[in-house]
Amino acid sequence: MNLFDAAILGLVEGLTEYLPISSTGHLILTTALLNLNEPAEIKRAVDAYTILIQGGAILAVLSIYHHRVWQMIKGLCGRDVVGLKLAKNLFISFLPAAILGVMFADLIEYWLFYPQPVIAALALGGGVMLFLKKWQNRFFMGDEHADPSDAHSFVDMEHLTWRRALIIGLVQCLAMWPGTSRSMTTIVGGMFTGLRPREAAEYSFLLGLPTLGGACVYKGLQNALGDGPNMIEVLGWPALIVGFLVATLSAMLAVKWLVHYLSNHGVALFGWYRLALAAVFSIMIARGMLDISPEAPTAPSSPLSESTISSPPTTGP
Repeated sequence: MNLFDAAILGLVEGLTEYLPISSTGHLILTTALLNLNEPAEIKRAVDAYTILIQGGAILAVLSIYHHRVWQMIKGLCGRDVVGLKLAKNLFISFLPAAILGVMFADLIEYWLFYPQPVIAALALGGGVMLFLKKWQNRFFMGDEHADPSDAHSFVDMEHLTWRRALIIGLVQCLAMWPGTSRSMTTIVGGMFTGLRPREAAEYSFLLGLPTLGGACVYKGLQNALGDGPNMIEVLGWPALIVGFLVATLSAMLAVKWLVHYLSNHGVALFGWYRLALAAVFSIMIARGMLDISPEAPTAPSSPLSESTISSPPTTGP
């Protein structure tokens, strides 16, 4: 992988991480287009690389929402009640994905990190987003500051209950299927529990701090301590630095644009985009324009019995 490839992957990561269109799905499809899926040593290094450059997206949110982060820090120090509640809710939302992600990360990467399941997830998520805002408008009513205990009342982040935070966290687990989108699932979960689109997006940004941060640390340690050469040995420090910087700058632009857009519009645009992207890549696969047969990785260890894994896939699931 050269520095141009690194910059392209950084740009894709930054622009798509916080938009509800799946950064992982876009990165998997982009690496296929850049022919970075083989040999297996390169694929493992690139898979780790695409996780680690998420640190750039984390830095972008820390920069834009530093006031919220500082509010939560003060809350944890007993100096801000609202900040403490927000920190508790984010922790509750983070827990389900943290637990299930560690349990099933290897299995998910082994079976689902291929173009076909990504395309399927893009299409299904697109359909959900087309009807989400209309459903929310029919189900929820009242003022943003209505009683949060009322299941049919809109709420803001400051009035989000722990039960609604847990629902968002459970819905976020669907994002472990690449192509679904962590941002999409948390926005969907937020809107499902009564957050308006802009508030749901901002909650998604903040929830990305522990979720993406945990994924970066876990993947970094796994890659550094695993068998064979690690990502730095294969790709080099310059590639990681370039990808990180490009991801940071592009994520800042994407976050600011998304907040402005959702203040005046719904999420249907992203639904149409997902459907269109799924259709384009389906056509490319059907015409043999996209490599969908990378060398299969080594079978992963998992919390499930070995009998759940047969021979490794040769063309993806």
